[in-house]
Amino acid sequence: QVQLVESGGGLVQAGGSLRLSCATSGRTFSSYSMGWFRQAPGKEREFVATISRSGTNTNYADSVKGRFTISRDNAKNTVYLQMTSLKPEDAAVYYCAARDTSLLGRTYSRAGDYDYWGQGTQVTVSS
Repeated sequence: QVQLVESGGGLVQAGGSLRLSCATSGRTFSSYSMGWFRQAPGKEREFVATISRSGTNTNYADSVKGRFTISRDNAKNTVYLQMTSLKPEDAAVYYCAARDTSLLGRTYSRAGDYDYWGQGTQVTVSS
Protein backbone atom coordinates (compact mmCIF):
# COMPACT_ATOMS: atom_id res chain seq x y z
CA GLN A 1 0.00 0.00 0.00
CA VAL A 2 1.15 3.55 -0.70
CA GLN A 3 -0.16 6.88 0.53
CA LEU A 4 -0.12 9.91 -1.77
CA VAL A 5 -0.23 13.55 -0.70
CA GLU A 6 -0.38 16.33 -3.28
CA SER A 7 0.72 19.90 -2.68
CA GLY A 8 1.60 23.02 -4.60
CA GLY A 9 -1.77 24.03 -5.91
CA GLY A 10 -3.06 27.57 -5.68
CA LEU A 11 -4.20 30.63 -7.55
CA VAL A 12 -2.16 31.82 -10.52
CA GLN A 13 -2.73 34.25 -13.36
CA ALA A 14 -3.07 32.98 -16.90
CA GLY A 15 0.38 32.55 -18.39
CA GLY A 16 1.89 31.77 -15.01
CA SER A 17 3.48 28.63 -13.62
CA LEU A 18 3.00 26.22 -10.76
CA ARG A 19 4.78 23.10 -9.64
CA LEU A 20 2.74 20.35 -8.06
CA SER A 21 4.33 17.74 -5.85
CA CYS A 22 3.06 14.35 -4.80
CA ALA A 23 4.85 12.84 -1.83
CA THR A 24 4.43 9.15 -1.24
CA SER A 25 4.93 6.85 1.70
CA GLY A 26 4.53 3.18 2.25
CA ARG A 27 5.87 0.71 -0.24
CA THR A 28 8.89 1.37 -2.42
CA PHE A 29 8.16 4.36 -4.62
CA SER A 30 10.21 2.99 -7.49
CA SER A 31 7.76 0.09 -7.79
CA TYR A 32 5.11 2.43 -9.15
CA SER A 33 4.36 4.11 -12.40
CA MET A 34 2.88 7.49 -11.56
CA GLY A 35 0.28 9.69 -13.15
CA TRP A 36 -1.40 13.06 -12.83
CA PHE A 37 -5.08 13.55 -13.55
CA ARG A 38 -7.41 16.50 -13.14
CA GLN A 39 -11.08 17.10 -12.67
CA ALA A 40 -12.90 20.36 -13.24
CA PRO A 41 -16.39 21.01 -11.84
CA GLY A 42 -19.04 19.18 -13.82
CA LYS A 43 -16.47 17.28 -15.85
CA GLU A 44 -15.03 13.81 -15.75
CA ARG A 45 -11.58 13.15 -14.42
CA GLU A 46 -9.07 13.38 -17.25
CA PHE A 47 -5.55 12.22 -17.85
CA VAL A 48 -2.78 14.82 -17.71
CA ALA A 49 0.59 13.05 -17.62
CA THR A 50 2.29 9.81 -16.68
CA ILE A 51 5.82 8.67 -15.97
CA SER A 52 7.30 5.19 -15.84
CA ARG A 53 8.96 3.60 -12.84
CA SER A 54 12.40 4.38 -14.17
CA GLY A 55 11.46 7.91 -15.22
CA THR A 56 12.68 7.32 -18.75
CA ASN A 57 9.25 7.27 -20.38
CA THR A 58 6.57 9.92 -20.14
CA ASN A 59 3.29 10.61 -21.87
CA TYR A 60 1.06 13.68 -21.92
CA ALA A 61 -2.45 14.67 -22.83
CA ASP A 62 -2.48 16.70 -26.04
CA SER A 63 -3.96 19.64 -24.15
CA VAL A 64 -0.87 20.02 -21.95
CA LYS A 65 1.90 18.79 -24.24
CA GLY A 66 4.71 21.32 -24.44
CA ARG A 67 3.48 23.19 -21.35
CA PHE A 68 3.56 20.59 -18.56
CA THR A 69 6.44 18.37 -17.51
CA ILE A 70 6.18 15.33 -15.27
CA SER A 71 9.23 14.14 -13.39
CA ARG A 72 10.08 11.98 -10.42
CA ASP A 73 12.75 11.75 -7.77
CA ASN A 74 12.90 8.17 -6.57
CA ALA A 75 15.29 9.14 -3.78
CA LYS A 76 12.69 11.57 -2.41
CA ASN A 77 9.67 9.36 -3.16
CA THR A 78 8.08 12.27 -4.97
CA VAL A 79 6.58 12.94 -8.37
CA TYR A 80 6.25 16.46 -9.76
CA LEU A 81 4.17 18.23 -12.34
CA GLN A 82 5.69 21.46 -13.61
CA MET A 83 2.99 23.54 -15.24
CA THR A 84 3.81 26.55 -17.38
CA SER A 85 1.82 28.87 -19.63
CA LEU A 86 -1.26 28.08 -17.60
CA LYS A 87 -4.66 28.73 -19.12
CA PRO A 88 -8.04 29.21 -17.45
CA GLU A 89 -9.09 25.82 -18.82
CA ASP A 90 -6.30 24.19 -16.77
CA ALA A 91 -8.17 25.04 -13.58
CA ALA A 92 -9.18 21.86 -11.78
CA VAL A 93 -8.44 19.65 -8.84
CA TYR A 94 -5.25 17.78 -9.69
CA TYR A 95 -4.74 14.24 -8.46
CA CYS A 96 -1.69 12.05 -8.47
CA ALA A 97 -2.02 8.31 -8.81
CA ALA A 98 0.20 5.25 -8.47
CA ARG A 99 0.18 1.98 -10.35
CA ASP A 100 2.11 -1.02 -9.06
CA THR A 101 3.88 -2.57 -12.01
CA SER A 102 6.81 -4.86 -12.74
CA LEU A 103 7.48 -3.05 -16.02
CA LEU A 104 10.19 -0.40 -15.68
CA GLY A 105 9.28 1.52 -18.80
CA ARG A 106 5.50 1.25 -18.79
CA THR A 107 3.24 4.29 -18.60
CA TYR A 108 -0.52 4.37 -18.03
CA SER A 109 -2.99 6.98 -19.20
CA ARG A 110 -6.31 5.55 -18.01
CA ALA A 111 -7.63 6.30 -14.56
CA GLY A 112 -8.77 2.71 -14.20
CA ASP A 113 -5.18 1.52 -14.52
CA TYR A 114 -4.19 3.09 -11.21
CA ASP A 115 -4.30 1.46 -7.80
CA TYR A 116 -3.88 4.41 -5.46
CA TRP A 117 -4.94 8.05 -5.46
CA GLY A 118 -4.17 11.18 -3.52
CA GLN A 119 -6.76 13.58 -2.16
CA GLY A 120 -6.12 16.26 -4.77
CA THR A 121 -4.88 19.84 -4.85
CA GLN A 122 -6.81 22.76 -6.31
CA VAL A 123 -5.39 24.80 -9.17
CA THR A 124 -7.16 28.02 -10.05
CA VAL A 125 -6.16 30.09 -13.06
CA SER A 126 -7.44 33.65 -13.36
CA SER A 127 -7.82 35.26 -16.76
